[in-house]
Amino acid sequence: MFKEYFFDRIIMPPDDFEALLTHNRQDVYFVAAMTVIALCNYKQSKETCYAMINSLRNPADPISEYQKQFLRDRLGGKEYKPYSYFRGSTPENGYTPSSPYMIKVSSMQSSFATENWATLWLRSSGADSDRQIRFREKRSTHEWYLIEDFLLADIREPRVDDSGKVIDPWG
Repeated sequence: MFKEYFFDRIIMPPDDFEALLTHNRQDVYFVAAMTVIALCNYKQSKETCYAMINSLRNPADPISEYQKQFLRDRLGGKEYKPYSYFRGSTPENGYTPSSPYMIKVSSMQSSFATENWATLWLRSSGADSDRQIRFREKRSTHEWYLIEDFLLADIREPRVDDSGKVIDPWG
């Protein structure tokens, strides 16, 4: 099974992010899509990205300094990685997605094998295999919270211009 989500924008204020998340937290596929949106906001503002990730996580388990360092290591100079999950992005176009921005989140037969847990999958246009993201459901409210993701492994490098500089469509 899969679900597709369309967004008018990827970079958004934290309040807009929170409002979208609050109204759709019972849809684990949507929460997965919002995880990618949060990661896309890293280049604009690391602190905004961290706040968005905290919104995705269980309030009792905020993002740690270790996790912030992991994001710095994985996204520093490679902020294009999360954009690779959107339709239209390719290494050849510097991972520039087409508008409206669509992301597809998939599940497998085993995705919901353990009660209150979900493992979903996203396809990066720069990788040969889908990437995994895991969630836990709060039983009392049926809301889903991010536990861990494997979205930031290396992908094919984006195209470079004649000077050897990576094409950065986001400025």
